[in-house]
Amino acid sequence: MFNSMRQVIKEQIEHKDLIIRMASFDIKGMYQLHYLGSLWQFLNPVIQIAIYWVVFGLGIRGGSPVITTVGEVPFFLWMLMGLIPWFFINPSMLQGSNSVFQKMNLVSKMNFPVSLLPTIKIVGNSLQFFILMILLCIVLLIYGFYPTMYFIQLLYYLVCLFSFLFAFTLFSSTIATLVRDYQSFLQSMVRMILYLSPVLWDPAGDRVPDWVTNVLQLNPIYYIIEGFRDSFLARQWFFEDPVYLCYFWALTLTLMFIGSKVHLKFRENFMDYL
Repeated sequence: MFNSMRQVIKEQIEHKDLIIRMASFDIKGMYQLHYLGSLWQFLNPVIQIAIYWVVFGLGIRGGSPVITTVGEVPFFLWMLMGLIPWFFINPSMLQGSNSVFQKMNLVSKMNFPVSLLPTIKIVGNSLQFFILMILLCIVLLIYGFYPTMYFIQLLYYLVCLFSFLFAFTLFSSTIATLVRDYQSFLQSMVRMILYLSPVLWDPAGDRVPDWVTNVLQLNPIYYIIEGFRDSFLARQWFFEDPVYLCYFWALTLTLMFIGSKVHLKFRENFMDYL
């Protein structure tokens, strides 16, 4: 029953060196013709953070902090805990979903599993993500938030993050190759997901009805971003909400199962759809 999942995961493990090499090549080639080179990987997030801070932090909130279960948290810091994972999730979902279609002509001339292509995009984007996470830890120290035992569960939420992105892009890259309208639809949906996730606002706030928060929590990105905040702010352990934990993994594994089935079924005929 799970042979397709096993095969796809095995392909990632057996070709891990190739994934790293091709991801490194993508990073070098992305900004090769720019004067500032790969520095744009960090300039773009800084510019976006500044814009969101002015609009949401100073404009809408008037500089007021976010009220959490552990007390008041400066909005700038609270926003960074959501934006930095989002800066990784957003391009990984879009680029990973378009990776098979984008590289199909190359794949047709080479002998390696097509399932590697979404993973290459995820790995390529992860360098910027980890560097920004280190900078976030420095900002936390500046604000007086020091490491606690809860930091250990960052490893768990990193596994959640990469597992979900792999499952989603494996499924999505196949659908985007078969139906090109899907990629345009996905781009619109990702823009909407930013505002339906707890990245720039707190859906669990007093002004939001409980039923709205419960609906928004069905979004797996909600689970991941709030998990990072739980770890940084020492709010709770991941196993303290077993129902939400089981929901996230049931959704992710189901998506991975369907994605691997669909991918293996159609990948031999991808060229016929181009």
